[in-house]
Amino acid sequence: MIRLARAADDPIRVITVDDDALALELHRAHLARIGGFRVVAECTGAHAAVAALTRTAHRADLVLLDVTMPDGTGIDVLRHVRARGVCAGVIAVSGVRDIEVVREMVTLGAVQYLIKPYTFATFRDRIEAFREYHLRSLAAAGAATQHDVDRMFASLRAIRTAALPKGLAALTLERVTAILRERGPSTANEIAPRLGISREVSRRYLEYLADTRRADRRARYGARGRPQTEYAWNARSGPL
Repeated sequence: MIRLARAADDPIRVITVDDDALALELHRAHLARIGGFRVVAECTGAHAAVAALTRTAHRADLVLLDVTMPDGTGIDVLRHVRARGVCAGVIAVSGVRDIEVVREMVTLGAVQYLIKPYTFATFRDRIEAFREYHLRSLAAAGAATQHDVDRMFASLRAIRTAALPKGLAALTLERVTAILRERGPSTANEIAPRLGISREVSRRYLEYLADTRRADRRARYGARGRPQTEYAWNARSGPL
């Protein structure tokens, strides 16, 4: 069975696959909390996943794929859809720890393997890494240089880097910085729609810039209600 999920205006399209309805609900809630993703279909089995992935209407950038389902496995799904030319990114989400299964999923194109049960922070790390990989792949359209290729693969390898707090991706930080410098003093609400991310995610990046003194934070007073926090690029901080 395929259940179409509610659409939202978001650039990264996701199909979730799991025979556990609670897992599908959790994926949906986590992605909404992170921001910047749109669930276009939810599948409760392997056959439904193949059908959804091969339909143009459900074309996805990312698949969150369970490994064991009553009517087949995640390995079966990947074999079928890769043979049909589907090249969506895949993050396996499973309680299966068999190294041969992990190796087969990676061979068939899974870019991450997330073991259940997992924390939201771990899920967010994998999703943010994929976001950075996806954005870098779009930015490197056409003939890629070795530098482009290295940066794309580095996005997937470096789930967390020492230079940035957990949950922050370097490319997204670069984009937030560029928009802040371009448009001047801005709030998280104003930055978020420019990048297709949630206000909370936007605020985390702006707070990081303020904490590292690359941006100044101050109160913006309006006609009504509580003041909003406004961020302005600190020209004295130098390049990011």
